[in-house]
Amino acid sequence: MSAPRRPADPSGLERYYVLTRGRSGPGGAAAGLDVATLVVSRPGPAPGLQHEHEEIVRRCREPLSVAELGAHLGLPFNILAVLLSDLLDAGRIEARDPIPAHVAGRGPDLALLEEVLSGLERL
Repeated sequence: MSAPRRPADPSGLERYYVLTRGRSGPGGAAAGLDVATLVVSRPGPAPGLQHEHEEIVRRCREPLSVAELGAHLGLPFNILAVLLSDLLDAGRIEARDPIPAHVAGRGPDLALLEEVLSGLERL
């Protein structure tokens, strides 16, 4: 006699499989996403999106990094990247590389760089 089956945990791997429709990674334009990439949604209605897609569009009205978005949604990077890929392909969001500090008018923090170099030399 076998033990009764427990119901699937909706927050486990099965949930991720359903969210991504079985895909394990992003494709197309989303292949270059990293945790520092800024995501911003495009204005306008978005009928027919699944809940997680709607939540991404809602949270990204102002630019938000992929890392911040993942923390807010409680999703691992690879799962979030697949969802972002869907939205990028549908034209619902834009992905922007963060502006490097030296381009934004600030140079690199030389004191910090010297401290890092000193730490590396001590290794």
